[in-house]
Amino acid sequence: MPTTRGRLAVIFLTVLIDLIGFGIVIPILPYYAQQFGAKGLGFGLLLGAFSGMQFLATALLGRWSDRVGRRPIILATTLINVAGYLLFAYAGSYGMLLIARLISGFAGGNISAAQAYVADVTTSAERSKGMGLIGAAFGIGFTVGPAVGGLAGHYWGHVGPGLVASGLSAVNFVLAYRILPESLKQEHRTVSELWPFGHMAQAFANLRLRPLMVVWALAPFAFAGYTVALPLFVVAVFGWHERDLGLLFTVIGITAAVVQGWLFGRLVRVAGDRALLIAGTFGMAVAIAAVPFLSTTAVMYGWTVVLAFANSVFAPAATGMVSVLAGPAQQGTVLGVAQSLGALGRLLGPEAAGTVYDGAGAKAAFLAAAAIMALGGLAALGVQRPVTGASKAD
Repeated sequence: MPTTRGRLAVIFLTVLIDLIGFGIVIPILPYYAQQFGAKGLGFGLLLGAFSGMQFLATALLGRWSDRVGRRPIILATTLINVAGYLLFAYAGSYGMLLIARLISGFAGGNISAAQAYVADVTTSAERSKGMGLIGAAFGIGFTVGPAVGGLAGHYWGHVGPGLVASGLSAVNFVLAYRILPESLKQEHRTVSELWPFGHMAQAFANLRLRPLMVVWALAPFAFAGYTVALPLFVVAVFGWHERDLGLLFTVIGITAAVVQGWLFGRLVRVAGDRALLIAGTFGMAVAIAAVPFLSTTAVMYGWTVVLAFANSVFAPAATGMVSVLAGPAQQGTVLGVAQSLGALGRLLGPEAAGTVYDGAGAKAAFLAAAAIMALGGLAALGVQRPVTGASKAD
């Protein structure tokens, strides 16, 4: 049986390969959509479709992993990803592109199972650090993926990145099948409703959880709005193309990998999850608000680093705090609720930002996203400090 460190390494690798595949399509998606006549709202719908399906999937898959285990969920969703990226590569219309994003969005719901896996094999005191490893996988995936996607899109068009992403998902399946053991003990498995929307109401009714749930809803909504407005803005102001956007996301990924893979563990020991949650949320609000006032590429890169740093301390802190509050039999459920709220924000945010961008311009879109992020920061001020223990996870 692999050691805890070994199992964390495997889940890290699984999430890493999955995120490299996802990151590959990011730089080419706005240009791909524009080939079919999509504007701000149409591009936002593609992002929102992914997140909407992810919203449903995280609710289902987190709960389902409490019933059947983490391993079957991870294996099934990696196979679904293979099909989704193949369709992405050969989509001949906006409708087919939309279906491809729906398929990949469902597969992306496996993040709740992956996080629950980490929670299964770590102590409550180590959990934020374990979640930081998943964050590091996100960061590295966004470093390698967009760089490859930007170059592949520049030289080979949309077919190349789609095929590479599909191939990586297939490799992901083989590796997980061969070396990823089940983490959830039989005695901790639960059988109840698969759609835990009632648990969302319970989470908001819980005075200890309520502010954190508000943060989980607002911050992804605002950040998703930013990701819609940003490509449209840099194309209009700086004349960027796939390769340029890929390099910008590579900077984001490098920053995230360094912060979440090395610096976060040191910061959380000094400041704690709550302080990093608050600082990260307000930091993102300031960085998003600055974007429409930028006039040079160098300054854009500088503020992008600020935003990436803030997001990189926010994400594992928010996840770690949620996981600590859940018992071993409820890890998948509670993390699924939190991730579903985040996916719901990412579902609604792109359409809202795209509509504002089309109707009122870039400045209004960025400032609206920043204002909503700041509201999330105010909610974070109401989050209580989590009580962590040192007992070994069962």
